Amino acid sequence: MEKINIYDHLEYGEDKVKVSPMLETAFSKEIRIVFKKEQIMKDHKTPYPITVEIFEGSIDFGVGEKVYNLIKGDIVSLEGNIMHNLKANEDSIVRLTLSKSDSLLRVKNVLKL
Repeated sequence: MEKINIYDHLEYGEDKVKVSPMLETAFSKEIRIVFKKEQIMKDHKTPYPITVEIFEGSIDFGVGEKVYNLIKGDIVSLEGNIMHNLKANEDSIVRLTLSKSDSLLRVKNVLKL
């Protein structure tokens, strides 16, 4: 067993979104994404399904031509190879669940787009 807390060592990046690994299991990778208000993750996609959970704040989650406002407590799943983006409406903390086959580096590279 491994125990973590999403709020431990929490840092907001002044100039960009902060992405940090939290936990890796036999089947998934749990990633924390911390946004300051108005920070974005531009259009991107992953080859694997993902799950996104909002722990704090409010995020506009764009999928194709639609934008969904996600608030604290919301959880969404998205199949692989679907273009999406995120924009923080306020300071926000997001938990991203990746497939074990996916990589943290791929997520960090989204911030360089």
